[in-house]
Amino acid sequence: MEQKKRKIGFNIIKTDPLDGHKGFGKGALTLDNISPVIIDVEEGDAVIDVGAMHARSAAERGIKFLPNKDEVPNAKPYWLVWVTIDRNEAGPYYAGVTACEMTIDREIRRGYKSFPEHVNRMDKSMKRYIMVDHMDDKSKKILADFLKAHNEALWDNSTDELKRGLGVQ
Repeated sequence: MEQKKRKIGFNIIKTDPLDGHKGFGKGALTLDNISPVIIDVEEGDAVIDVGAMHARSAAERGIKFLPNKDEVPNAKPYWLVWVTIDRNEAGPYYAGVTACEMTIDREIRRGYKSFPEHVNRMDKSMKRYIMVDHMDDKSKKILADFLKAHNEALWDNSTDELKRGLGVQ
């Protein structure tokens, strides 16, 4: 028997579990509406990999990350993009999109990434920031095409800031 592989999608907006609750934790941010997207620049593809929430994406598994980019000179470029979905009057949209650089040399099982940057960019995405200006044009196109193809309604409802940042407008 052949089983169909379940397609992983963006986390869907849920009702606020603290709605109406005025006590402890009321101002807490929730990870329910954020999803990590891994862009393989050389392959030209992007995938949602929930394992990246804990630095355990398919690309990251088995890699020791070093804080100095120069220690991994032959590494393959990747981007970890934090995508937050929210809802406005037009419906759900890509509200926060922030990108973090990552390089991996699978042969020597070493890579580079800045853990503080990854955590801070995840936080910025949850706070509805768009931070994609530092990405190369090829990666921006891969991300824009992926977001459009994943859900065109989310893309259409998204801000002009995101579309300009990814070079679509």
